[in-house]
Amino acid sequence: MKVTISILTVFIFAFAKAQTTIKLDTIYANDTKNVALFFPEPIRQGITGSDNFVFTYNREKEQYFGLLQAKPGKESNLLVVNRNGSIFSYIVRYKKQLSKLNYFIPASNSIGNEKPIVTDSILAESSEERVDNRTYYYQKFCSYLLNRKQRIGRIKKRNEGIVLSVENIVFDKEELYFVIQIENNSTLDYDLNFLNLSIETRQKGKRKSLQRLYQEPIYKHNLPSKIVEGQTARFVYVLPKFSLSNDRRAILELNEKDGERNIEMKLSHRYINNPK
Repeated sequence: MKVTISILTVFIFAFAKAQTTIKLDTIYANDTKNVALFFPEPIRQGITGSDNFVFTYNREKEQYFGLLQAKPGKESNLLVVNRNGSIFSYIVRYKKQLSKLNYFIPASNSIGNEKPIVTDSILAESSEERVDNRTYYYQKFCSYLLNRKQRIGRIKKRNEGIVLSVENIVFDKEELYFVIQIENNSTLDYDLNFLNLSIETRQKGKRKSLQRLYQEPIYKHNLPSKIVEGQTARFVYVLPKFSLSNDRRAILELNEKDGERNIEMKLSHRYINNPK
């Protein structure tokens, strides 16, 4: 606790001037729900100023989101540093009833950077604006797809009460949107380790083999870290558009953290090449 306070004090001292001139947004949390914060770059460090607030994130493998929980008590602050050195600061408060559970943080909300960035201000501003606009578009279009609930067919696979489904594949602009659902019909919570999409190629010749190439999503919308027993999670993966020949197929791999309820789903080239 002493180390955490000292680190936080250094950060507050270093950016006191910035925080006095910038009005900080407030994020509300409680002790019954996870409030998810999605950042434009992977999180390198996250610190709260009080013990009644807990901000958890993957310390071993940098990820774009962290989870905030709170116990009743006085308000505090949250400081987050992204991989690129961008710094984000928020007031955090306990609230019994929450109206918002997901926060998508744009790069423009950064109060500064650990290291001075020397660059052309006009170019930097236009580049940041393009990133923000694209993320905003992904967010809105993914929300639209989840509300539309259109389905391309019965694409699902089960394992020990866990059901993985691909509800829809949609092509828009230069991207493919995969609308995915995970149902937990078991009596145990499901902790998600990873959900990867790869392209599998069948090698021809006497020694037939399979080769897989992982596809990195551009954007992930509402991806959960846990699916509570009896609950269903629906989310969207956004990937650069691609098509598949007859000897290739997409593979969706669902992996449970500290468990064996894993699912591997094969998606035919027909689904990938004929999106909605």
